[in-house]
Amino acid sequence: MIMKKLLAIAAGSAFALTGILYGVYKFAFDSPNQTQNDDLHVAKTPQMSERAEKIHSMIENARSIPFERVFITSHDGLKLSGRYYHQQEGAPLDICFHGYRGTPARDFSGGIHIMLREGHNVLMVEERAHLQSEGHTITFGIRERYDVLDWIHYALDRFGTDTQIILVGISMGAATVLMASELELPGQVKGIVADCPYTAPEAIIKKVCRDMKIPGDLGGLLAMASARLFGGFDLKESSALKAAPHLKVPVLLIHGEEDHFVPCEMSRELYAANPEKIRLEIFPGAGHGLSFLLDPERYDRLVRDFSRKVLV
Repeated sequence: MIMKKLLAIAAGSAFALTGILYGVYKFAFDSPNQTQNDDLHVAKTPQMSERAEKIHSMIENARSIPFERVFITSHDGLKLSGRYYHQQEGAPLDICFHGYRGTPARDFSGGIHIMLREGHNVLMVEERAHLQSEGHTITFGIRERYDVLDWIHYALDRFGTDTQIILVGISMGAATVLMASELELPGQVKGIVADCPYTAPEAIIKKVCRDMKIPGDLGGLLAMASARLFGGFDLKESSALKAAPHLKVPVLLIHGEEDHFVPCEMSRELYAANPEKIRLEIFPGAGHGLSFLLDPERYDRLVRDFSRKVLV
C-alpha cells in the first residue's frame, strides 16, 4: 500500500514537472504565428512607446521598398524565407538577421537605408519559426547559426564566389551571427555588424527570469530541461562569448547604454574577449535596439565607415 502511494506521488510529480517544462517551452521557445508576424507590433516598453509614432513611420517606409521573395532549404530540412533587395550586379551583399520574435521590416527599418545608400545588395532573412520560414522552435541561435551558413552558401551560389558579404544582426540575430562566426565561414565574409547581442542563450534567459522575479538559476535550469525535452537542443551548445576569442573577421559591436532587456554589459564582455577584432560603440541613453533611432547620423557613419574598411 505504501509503495503504491509512493509510486502515485512520484507519477503525479513527474506529470506536474512535465507540465511545467512544457509551459516553459511554450513561453520561451515556441513560435506563435501572431504578434511576431506583425511588422507594426512594437513592444509596450516606456522607451518604445514614447517613440512609437516615429517607429511606425520608419517601419511603413521600410515595408514600401520592393523586394524579391527567396527561399532555401536549411541543413535540417526546413524551408526558410528571405527578402532580397537588389541594387546592382557585383555589389557587396549584406545578409541581415532580425531579433527574437521580430521581423526584418521592423528590426531593420532604419538600417536598411544605410545599406541601400551604400549601394549594397541586401538579403533580409526571416529566421526559422518566423513569418514564412518553417519551424516552430526558436533556439536562441543554437540552430539558427547553421542557417547563417546556409544563407551564405545560397548567396555565393546565386551571386558568384567573388561576392563580398557582411553579416548583420540585431538582438538575437546579432548573437546568432557572432555564434556563426565559430563555424567555418567562407572567406567571402568580410565583417560582422552586431547590434545589442547577448553573450549566451542561457545568460539572457536567466536575466529575463530575474526580471520576472524568478530565481535565475532555477529559470535557467527549467529552460535548459524544456529546450532538451521539447525542442531537442542544448542551450549550452554555443554562445557569442565562446565564439568571440576565435573571430577571424572584424566586428562592429553596437549597444545602447540604457538597454534594459539585453544589458550593455554583455557587449562589454564580448569586447573584452577579443578587443583586437571587436570595435565597441556604445550609445548613451539608447534602449534595446534603439541606437539608430537615438542618433541616426552617428549610427549611419559608424556602419558606413566599417563596411568601407572591411570591403576590399
